Amino acid sequence: MKKIRLILILINIIVSLPGSAQEFIQAKSETYVTPTDPAVIKKLEQWQDLKFGMFIHYGLYTQAGATGLSNQGSSWSLTNMSFVQRDTTMEYSDFKQKYFSQINSFNPQKLNPEKLARLGKKAGMKYLIFTSKHHDGFNLFDTRQTNFSIMHGAYKNNHNANILKYFFEAFRKQGYMVGAYYSKPDWHSPYYWWDKYPTSNGGENYNTREYPERWDKFIQFTNNQVAELTNGDYGNVDILWIDAWGQEWGMNRKAEIARSKQPGILIIERGTPGTGYEDYQTPEQGIPKEQMSHPWESCITLGKRWSYVPADEQYFKSSAQVIHTLVEIVAKGGSLLLGFSPKADGTIAQSIIDRLEEIGKWTSRNGEAIYNTRNTEIYHRGNTWFTQSKDGKKIYAITNLEEGKAIPSTVTWQGNEPAGGSVIKCLQTGKKVVWKKTENGIEITLPKELPDNLPAVAFVLTKV
Repeated sequence: MKKIRLILILINIIVSLPGSAQEFIQAKSETYVTPTDPAVIKKLEQWQDLKFGMFIHYGLYTQAGATGLSNQGSSWSLTNMSFVQRDTTMEYSDFKQKYFSQINSFNPQKLNPEKLARLGKKAGMKYLIFTSKHHDGFNLFDTRQTNFSIMHGAYKNNHNANILKYFFEAFRKQGYMVGAYYSKPDWHSPYYWWDKYPTSNGGENYNTREYPERWDKFIQFTNNQVAELTNGDYGNVDILWIDAWGQEWGMNRKAEIARSKQPGILIIERGTPGTGYEDYQTPEQGIPKEQMSHPWESCITLGKRWSYVPADEQYFKSSAQVIHTLVEIVAKGGSLLLGFSPKADGTIAQSIIDRLEEIGKWTSRNGEAIYNTRNTEIYHRGNTWFTQSKDGKKIYAITNLEEGKAIPSTVTWQGNEPAGGSVIKCLQTGKKVVWKKTENGIEITLPKELPDNLPAVAFVLTKV
């Protein structure tokens, strides 16, 4: 068995997120295998209508951020990766023990998935991906494979201790598709990180070819957990979002298990091309340079961290930056999966609430240009991005406006220009606009009643 290697080296592909150039943390796979299962194809078409999702990383790493044990905002503080941030005043063995012992103090009594689901819905979010288990192996669902779970810690007596189920039920009531993030690596499992050897960069820390029986036990462990997540105990699960690296995980069996109980479930084994189990691609912390015709999403954090860390608030993107990012991604044929989380006590930071409410003010008026759309051949001209209705009868033009600047009196673009006499309507006001053709392209006179802080102005026009 080939040694499974970590593939979380920063990829040197520069992309442009609004406001700053960034690098992919994990780029998209080089190839895409189109699904052939009719149920999967149907579900994938439904997912492509949604465009905007919420990605919640929550667990012991959130507690570590609250106490100062680690500001990583994820479980990577358990590894020796160069980007790791943790308390350097203690020995690693002490840190690891203290990290895992947080099961006895992580107690989010103020957790309120219903409130978060309502806030996300108002913001225009349509689907949820929630961490059932991150790489640290701490489970936020009622697994029978280990006691290292929310059901055996400080939160165990809460009537909603099964946090994954609690979230799924709350979000389904608000009409979301729901998906379970699941980490194949498990740094708490002795069959992945064997205490006979030092821990490492995140991969398994022993030679699996020399100890195949041990590795087989780990594969069975992961298969059993996939079965638990998809056996119906958590209702209809739309997406199984599998995070990891390498291809020797028995994905055929995992997919068989999941789809035996959840026909049509989308499986996202990210970063492992050619397996046939990456129903849509999901590059991390970046936007592809060019439009892509197959299904994809960008998973991007609100700040720099996946889970809430107090110091990360200073890096939170503005609502305008999020909207600009959403517009660009959708015009390129993708969806935005925006990452943030509650605090360790379960409350939601006011800065997150404010941004979701501001985003919702825009999507509630301009969402027609985002949801249920598909990409166009000409998808970008300057600050203007284009989408079209699924039936191809309407073209949408969305001009991203410069944050902090006065709204211009006109906007101009080239390409996707309507025939003379066509009606163009501003989605923000619902009214027709005055427009004309010039040597620089189509010029639209913006309505005077547009709000001063409008991040983008969207139009619907007759297709040329």
